[in-house]
Amino acid sequence: MTDWIIDLVDTMGYMGIIFLMFLENLFPPIPSEVIMPLAGFGAADGKYGLVFVIIAGLAGTLAGALFWYALARRIGDERLRRWADRHGRWITLSGADIRKMENWFCRHGNWAVPLAHLVPGLRTLISIPAGVFAMPPVRFVLLSAVGAGVWTSALAVAGYLLGEGFEGVEKYLGPISTAIMAALLLYYLWRVIRFRPGEGA
Repeated sequence: MTDWIIDLVDTMGYMGIIFLMFLENLFPPIPSEVIMPLAGFGAADGKYGLVFVIIAGLAGTLAGALFWYALARRIGDERLRRWADRHGRWITLSGADIRKMENWFCRHGNWAVPLAHLVPGLRTLISIPAGVFAMPPVRFVLLSAVGAGVWTSALAVAGYLLGEGFEGVEKYLGPISTAIMAALLLYYLWRVIRFRPGEGA
């Protein structure tokens, strides 16, 4: 996958960064830990401007976040609660659980959204409750931009400073990201197995 990312960024430049970061938010196994350090290295090598690399990464991230936000907003909390009461096992939530989640998100969403953008997997998932529970779009974009801006900037700057050693970023962060993704998957499977209709998870 790394070779494909390198080829795409070399071919498409800033648009390749936007496209890849968009995909990273739709399909988390595509690693931003490779995309942004690679682009940062390109800036150090004179191919791109570092500021424009960061802007491109942020634009792609926000586009992916808005995709899930818009989809979840269209579904809405009432429809999701009805679906959960019938098929809750597959989202490991009952209608009552969703009401509790809504109360939690309304209280803590202002810090949960930017913080989640620093955690692999969660940066995609956080857009769903934001959309379902109708967080105002402007607030969602601004909060997402804060978290995503920190993440993409840190990775791009790391690649810029490391130069040809940019792959070292993925070497250290890659296993951590993989472990987090595996933990989220195992946690989901555990909730599916122990879910009881009418009782939540």
